[in-house]
Amino acid sequence: MCPTNLMASLAPAALLASADSAYHPVSHFLVVDDISSMRRVIGSLLKDQLRNVRISEAADGKSALQMLKAAEAEGKPFDFVVTDCHMPHMGGIDLLRAIREEDALHHLPVLLVTAEATKDMILQAAKAGADGYIVKPFNADTLRTKLHQIMSKRSRSRATAAAVAAAA
Repeated sequence: MCPTNLMASLAPAALLASADSAYHPVSHFLVVDDISSMRRVIGSLLKDQLRNVRISEAADGKSALQMLKAAEAEGKPFDFVVTDCHMPHMGGIDLLRAIREEDALHHLPVLLVTAEATKDMILQAAKAGADGYIVKPFNADTLRTKLHQIMSKRSRSRATAAAVAAAA
């Protein structure tokens, strides 16, 4: 099994155009990368793959975490985070850990994007709670597949939890 498939778990209801229903009328993604051209490429790919998507950008994990907290406090939370692993000030793994430690943010699906495909990096991402992991360079099909896996698993997990609660 592909290491990235092992990481895909628990994501919000389907946001992909092929899905039956949207999680929100407009889904809000935060793309975090220290290279502005990479943020634009990822944002463009997301817009091509998803319907009703809004993209915000951050240049590092520290500013991303501030944006996530502010959006949550304003009642306009993000729905998904796509982040590079290696950035100044706060990298993607540290951002992921901070998200998982925040009660208001821990539910957010996080997809890590990196040029490093080492076993150690994949294990770090898994231990930190990443929902998925893709290696640069990647194409639109890879991104679409990973998003679909993450969202489908999150949707199934919520449905199972609802069924268990209803049976109790």
